[in-house]
Amino acid sequence: MLFSTITLPTWVTLSRLIAVPIIFGLFSWQDSELTRMISLSVFIIAAITDWLDGYLARKLNQITELGTFLDPLVDKVLTIALFLLFIELGQVPAWAVFLIITRELLITAWRGAPSASSQSSKPQIIGANFWGKAKTVVQILAIAALLIKMTYAIILFWLAVALTLISGILYIVPTPDA
Repeated sequence: MLFSTITLPTWVTLSRLIAVPIIFGLFSWQDSELTRMISLSVFIIAAITDWLDGYLARKLNQITELGTFLDPLVDKVLTIALFLLFIELGQVPAWAVFLIITRELLITAWRGAPSASSQSSKPQIIGANFWGKAKTVVQILAIAALLIKMTYAIILFWLAVALTLISGILYIVPTPDA
């Protein structure tokens, strides 16, 4: 059975997806200070599970191909869903979120494509570099700030957009070997 082969760290990864309908449901109900604070709490818990799944996978020696594939995918679903929510709430421009989504899709496809030098037709999963990790941290901070309508949250959003584009370009453009 598929579900019996899913490890605890992978279940933790998948649990992050629960945040999306909870947050959307709260905003469907009403956009208030209370729903924004609850949404922030749900989002912070989801962000912590991003660290927790990796920690558990290493600690329990349960690093799997499925977990390695799902972790960044689930992260993207969560962040993209919330950026789309912010478009609907009129907090961010759609064209900027389009750039974020495009980068995320292109890099996900690029990472999952079989390597030209690889003998296998199986995709080679490549981890995030410094810029990709910085992009993720700033996206999380921007989402948290936008959720609670923090003063200057839009500055964090634009920094997230910039880092998203920079990290995408640096991921694709070959760098000279040191």
